[in-house]
Amino acid sequence: MLKKICTISMAVFLVSGCGSSVKKDDLNNISSVNHKPVPVYNQAYQENYAADSIIDIIDHAKDAYVLIDPFEDNVFQDIPKIKTNNNQVAGYISAGTGEDWREDFKALKPFLTTKEWPQWKGEYFVSETTTGILTVMKKRIDKMADWGLGWVEFDNMDWLDEDTRVQYNLTATVQEAKTYINALCDYTHAKGMQCMAKNTVDGFGQFDGVLYESFHSEKNWWDKQGTRDFLNAGKLVIINHYNETECDSVYEEYKNFYQNENISFICENVATKKYKHYNE
Repeated sequence: MLKKICTISMAVFLVSGCGSSVKKDDLNNISSVNHKPVPVYNQAYQENYAADSIIDIIDHAKDAYVLIDPFEDNVFQDIPKIKTNNNQVAGYISAGTGEDWREDFKALKPFLTTKEWPQWKGEYFVSETTTGILTVMKKRIDKMADWGLGWVEFDNMDWLDEDTRVQYNLTATVQEAKTYINALCDYTHAKGMQCMAKNTVDGFGQFDGVLYESFHSEKNWWDKQGTRDFLNAGKLVIINHYNETECDSVYEEYKNFYQNENISFICENVATKKYKHYNE
């Protein structure tokens, strides 16, 4: 199965003023660790070129944040090797969609829309968040904890807005969707792992970090104040940038914009057709 970025972000083309900032009262799970920039490796999804391979990660990742899809091709078996170089290993999970290639898809189907998401074949938006889906998703998180992962990265957190709700006849409200995502993070914390948000922090102040997907033609499109709030709280902030000829310049651009050296960065390099890693 082709790995993918799996971002929906209905506001992705609103370059400025996107979303709402994280409320200060929501920053209630600030880690005692003031995160410095770390190398980032990504096996779980790609945009234009190949993602990081498990072999390359084992050989080169050190003191890094490493995102894997542990349910893919028995990747979970390599977690102990990945962790040997003091890497923080995160497991990918799509919180806002059900994927028909997952082994638990049959259990998820009652909570999904019947209309396929045309952007990603085989995926269906979560429709109902209050009648049992948490039980199914918690089983995934249980496995991640048993495998020794340190983080869970939640994709498609922003799948449900009012336009999508109407278009796909989704049952859940926007607030119910956020409550569901936060409940997943609560459970992740209870299992001794940290939560990585994806592309949004609006209403998700309890998360321990955030990863944003950035594009050559679309940079810094997300909630900028929310990003500052996470940086000021010492949380891990990662920018995963795609399709770039000037990776170094883009990284400097982000650090200068936020006036913060603690942004972690990974860049899909057009020349080499693979990710370029920083802070190594």
